[in-house]
Parts: sequence; structure tokens; C-alpha cells
Amino acid sequence: MLQVSKIAEHKEEYIKALKKRNFDASDIFEQVLTLDEIRRSTQANLDDILASSNKMSKEIGLLFKNGEHEKANILKEKTGRLKEESKELSEKLTATVADLQNLLYTIPNIPHESVPAGMSEDDNEEVYKEGDIPVLAEGSMPHWELAKKYDIIDFELGNKITGAGFPVYKGKGARLQRALITWFLDKATEAGYTEYQLPLLVNETSGFGTGQLPDKEGQMYHVTEDDLYLIPTAEVPVTNMFRDNLMNEKDFPLLCTGYTPCFRREAGSYGAHVRGLNRLHQFDKVEIVRLETPENSYAALDTMVEHVKGLLKDLKLPYRILRLCGGDLGFTSALTFDFEVFSTAQDRWLEISSVSNFENFQANRLKLRFKNKENKKELAHTLNGSALALPRVLAGILENYQTEDGIKVPEVLVPYCGFDIID
Repeated sequence: MLQVSKIAEHKEEYIKALKKRNFDASDIFEQVLTLDEIRRSTQANLDDILASSNKMSKEIGLLFKNGEHEKANILKEKTGRLKEESKELSEKLTATVADLQNLLYTIPNIPHESVPAGMSEDDNEEVYKEGDIPVLAEGSMPHWELAKKYDIIDFELGNKITGAGFPVYKGKGARLQRALITWFLDKATEAGYTEYQLPLLVNETSGFGTGQLPDKEGQMYHVTEDDLYLIPTAEVPVTNMFRDNLMNEKDFPLLCTGYTPCFRREAGSYGAHVRGLNRLHQFDKVEIVRLETPENSYAALDTMVEHVKGLLKDLKLPYRILRLCGGDLGFTSALTFDFEVFSTAQDRWLEISSVSNFENFQANRLKLRFKNKENKKELAHTLNGSALALPRVLAGILENYQTEDGIKVPEVLVPYCGFDIID
């Protein structure tokens, strides 16, 4: 959520920047500033009335004490009228604050100056590519056919139990999945991240805190009776651990990692491009989250990008990195790098990670602040990244490592799996 004071200070600059997102902020900024002026004037009037009422109450006590009952009763009538006025102003203030907050919730983050303009994923900028795309033998299969051939993932059984998008991993498929999770967590802890085991359900406040609500409400599974949401990513519970915290500058950086299943409704996702593991309603992911001071957050983003690059190098998967354009940038992000692995059998790139800096956008919602060197309160910066999301990584391994004899296991995973080939 943007700060009102910053909107007032940088209004024209922000309007120009948000055009990269194809978002016209002119009218909404005017509404924000008008509501904020109403809020401030109402608050000032309320404060004056409460101060007058308190002063009169003290005078009334003294008048009664001195036997000046007539004067005291006149003041009592005035305080009664002030009480009514303060009640009306208090209700007006509450309504204005709510309207202002709801309006601010609809405004996306200001994109970083390096974000390219663009309408969609077609306008994203490739900034890095590494790895040789393997040449597969004739008759090579996409991962969903390999999964069936070697009996390691059963999509039909998942459909029977729950529905489409909920696969069942079996035998060596389940062990390879577990190996990836453990290896990702080990690599994160080696890099200095503290591991957390987290709730898979969060309350509405947590959803608003990290920006999934109200922006992505349609993609989240809602447990209506308890008003809880299944998490779409571990980013939500991890970052919300620090909601309403006032920290010290020496506490930073804070590095957190966690493995969770993730749940996304992905309404309207159909067709060949979402077949198999390409898009699921439930999937596993290891997330890394960092809390940083503003001056260090972009260096931290580079470190996170290097961490994910290291994972893909070790897995020896061909991949590329894209800087997302304004039209494809997530609502809460100031700058995002997407990682895509090449799926050889499908002859297409599959997104397997997003690494983002939210600057203070989430922190403003979360009321996540720290005392800086001057002992002044300042909003922290939050960052997160998938390290990694499993389904498409697994798809890439199955397709790129397939041979006539079976599917080889990446060397770094063999100690975790206990086998070196799926046959």
C-alpha cells in the first residue's frame, strides 16, 4: 500500500511511473488526497472538541465544588452538545479512514525505474540465459507421459480423490519430490536462511498484509465458516510473522525460508499449456523471504537472484531470467525477475520462480517498521522468491533427463533420493 504522504509529495512522478503498468492514477490520487484532507480536518475538529469538553468537565467539577450550580449546569448542557458533535465527528472519521484505506488497497506498487513498459508477458525483457538445451532422442515424451510410463505420478487418481490439478506422487516420484524439497531447504539454510514450519491457513488480516487480498481473492481457497484462507505461497505466513512489529536497524537483515504446499484456484485455466504439472491447484514450494533496510534491499534482491541461479546450475537445467514489464508485474511488486526452465519435450519455457522486491509496499500494510540510526521510525523493505516451486522443476527434470534406459536423477539429488535412475 502506498503512503499518502508520498503520493502527495511525488504525485506527478507516481502517475508517470504507474503508466508503465497501464494504470491511470490521476483520478484515484485526487480522491485519495481529498479523503486525506477530510480525514485530517475531521481529526483536528474532533481533537478541538474533545479538548474543550475535557476542559469544561474540569471547570464543572470546580463550579459544583464552589457551589455555583447554575453555571455548572449551563456548562453541562454545553458538554452534552459537544459529546453529540464528537460522536458524529468520530463516526465521520471512521468512515473516511475506511474509505481511504479501501481506495489505497486498489492502487498497485510503484514500479522500479528499471522496469520496462509493456502490456503483457510478451514484453518481458530477457536479461540472462544459461545451460545447453539437450537434444532428445526420437520418441521422447512430455512429462505427463513419462509419469504414466514409469508410474511415478497419477493424475487420474488425484482427479478421482479431489479433482483436476491435484496429482498423486508415487514411489520414486514421491521420493524425488521429497528429495527436491529437502535439498532446497538445505541450500537455503546453508545460505543463512532460518527455516520455519508454517500454518497452511491464514486469516483475512494476513491476506491483506501481504497484498493477496483484495487483489487475488478469486485465486484463493476460502474456508468460509472460519473465514480463513488456504495459503497461495509461504510468503504470506512468513512475512506476516513480523506484522505490527517495531524493530531495530541492528535486527536486519532477517532471512527466512519455509516449505509448504500451496493452493491456488487458478480459475479458467484450461488447455494443453496447463497439462500435467504445468499448472496445479495444489503444489509444493520452498520460499525464501528477506526483511531489509531500504538502502540494502536491492543488493539483497541480487543475492536472492544468485541463490536461485545456483540451484538451477546445480540441477543442470537450461534456464533464463526475465525482468517483468509493467503490464506483467505483480500488484505488490516494485521489481520482479522470473526464472524459466526449458521443457525440452514440450519445446517451451516454464516459469519456476519469481524473485521480487516489494520495497515498503507490504510493510506499510503490515505496519512493519524499525528504528533507524537517528532513532526515527521507518518502514522496512520486504522481498521474497521461490527457491524453488517444484512442479515445473520436476517436469523439467523428467523431460530433460530422459534417456532410452530411464530418467536419470540430477547428481546433486542422488544422495537425497537413494537412487540414480527412474526405470
